[in-house]
Amino acid sequence: MKIYPVILSGGSGTRLWPLSRAALPKQLLALVSDQTMLQETALRLADAADLMPPLMVCGNEHRFMIAEQMRQIGITPLGIMLEPEGRNTAPAVAAAAHYLLATDLDAVMLVLPADHVIEDVPAFHAAIARAASAVAAGSLATFGIVPSGPETGYGYICRGDAVPASDGCFSVARFVEKPDLATAVSFIADGGYLWNSGMFLFSAARYLEELETFRPDIAACAKKAVSEGYRDLDFCRLHETSFAACPSESIDYAVMEHTRHAVVVPADIGWSDVGSWSALWEVQPSDAQGNVLRGDVYTDGVTNSLIRAESRMVAVIGLSDLVVVETDDAVLVAHKDQVQRVKQIVDYLKKNKRSEHINHTRVYRPWGCYEGIDVGDRFQVKRITVNPGEKLSLQMHHHRAEHWVVVSGTARVTCGDVVKLLTENESTYIPIGVNHRLENPGKMPLHLIEVQSGSYLGEDDIVRFEDIYQRT
Repeated sequence: MKIYPVILSGGSGTRLWPLSRAALPKQLLALVSDQTMLQETALRLADAADLMPPLMVCGNEHRFMIAEQMRQIGITPLGIMLEPEGRNTAPAVAAAAHYLLATDLDAVMLVLPADHVIEDVPAFHAAIARAASAVAAGSLATFGIVPSGPETGYGYICRGDAVPASDGCFSVARFVEKPDLATAVSFIADGGYLWNSGMFLFSAARYLEELETFRPDIAACAKKAVSEGYRDLDFCRLHETSFAACPSESIDYAVMEHTRHAVVVPADIGWSDVGSWSALWEVQPSDAQGNVLRGDVYTDGVTNSLIRAESRMVAVIGLSDLVVVETDDAVLVAHKDQVQRVKQIVDYLKKNKRSEHINHTRVYRPWGCYEGIDVGDRFQVKRITVNPGEKLSLQMHHHRAEHWVVVSGTARVTCGDVVKLLTENESTYIPIGVNHRLENPGKMPLHLIEVQSGSYLGEDDIVRFEDIYQRT
């Protein structure tokens, strides 16, 4: 049996603001270890028997970061499928199923969110093997996490009878929405309830059969989106209009709650979906005072807190059960019991048309990144990094001029009809309205300072004439 991991990387992780943002969501961040959560997800599959290279499903805006993060850990994905917009898990998995069936009619899909923590990897591999025995008989398997307490932040699965001729699989009696505390306590006392992990194993063909039975509208749209999709560099783009027409629905609602072939595999694997700052505190090693500290942090008389400093020193004195998260442009201070309300901050930022929920001060691009240093009336200053061998688009600005100063590395600069090389401590000037391009022809990163001046300095004042990344 060939099992194809399908890693879903479409979430925005708003409850982990200010670190997680739309342009750099939690799955692309190193939250628990030195690897990002996406990298951890891929690496825990790398040595498992019968597992093929992963198929990644993500949004257009994250495609280059995902490709680069896979390159950093030496994993070549089977493919990177781009969703024109998020339509929840049922359409995304249906599109992935059609993609896999094009080359393997017997493909089995291991559907995994990109942003989960699994501490006991051997136990996880064992759970996959148990689920495979039921999938071989035509079942659709989900992984139910053995609960460690009455958690109200997760949905539950009530398990039924043991499935004959399977290795530790049970029928699904029912799915339960997130309960209140009293109900969650009763579930734990009952002993027959498991946390709903949102991870699945099933045959691609079998999933599509069930989807066509219960949600033919989703099945039809997903099939059309794949058949009319197209290649873009190394990416597979789903057809924009067809996929956008697909109803937004989860796998649970679309299929698993209706099919007679659902089974659940109990899994005690040290799992968390890291859905809040308090959840992140729970899955990380703490010091003798129960604190999880990261960055330049000073504490005195602090207990049971998570304190994370990204860009400067943070000092906390005489407090308990606190979350403090500092970034370049925002600071969050909250009681651990109130971290679910962080989403309200993101809603406020959206309503007031602010940008702190979208980008950090450092913004990643396929060629590297830029970081805002200073901004004022009719000027702004950026630190730009261009990776070796990469180049920005050939472009022009209607409203701003630019001055570039090379800090380190070598720059190849196109300005109108002139092409020249600049090295450390050399500079150049790009007038308003002149076509220009910046490239790094060297083997080391290019670092430069850019000073923009003009009447309008927005990122939308870019007219691209040529772009190796095929951005519009």
